[in-house]
Amino acid sequence: MAQVSIRINGRSYDIACDDGQEDRIHALAGYVDERVKEISDAVGQIGEQRLLVMTSLLIADELSMAREKLDSRPAVVAEAGSLSAAESDALADNIEGMAERVEALADRLGKD
Repeated sequence: MAQVSIRINGRSYDIACDDGQEDRIHALAGYVDERVKEISDAVGQIGEQRLLVMTSLLIADELSMAREKLDSRPAVVAEAGSLSAAESDALADNIEGMAERVEALADRLGKD
């Protein structure tokens, strides 16, 4: 079992992982840290716990939308491994929608 030290929102965390998964854990932590910074930039430092909860919800929303997208994709497109222009446009629209939801959440948090 390997031990990895990661940094999220300026704090270090020691994480145990399977041998060989260290790079993946670092990459995932980097992604989480980026998302934390995005929310922090939008709403300021609202407390670490609240910030991490908001980030978790944002990432869960992204995962949920990705799953819905995969479930609704035709099998032929999934097997081909590429997106059509229409699917690329739809994906871009979904990303913009997520950004709007994050901004709305940030606005609500700022009012609390």
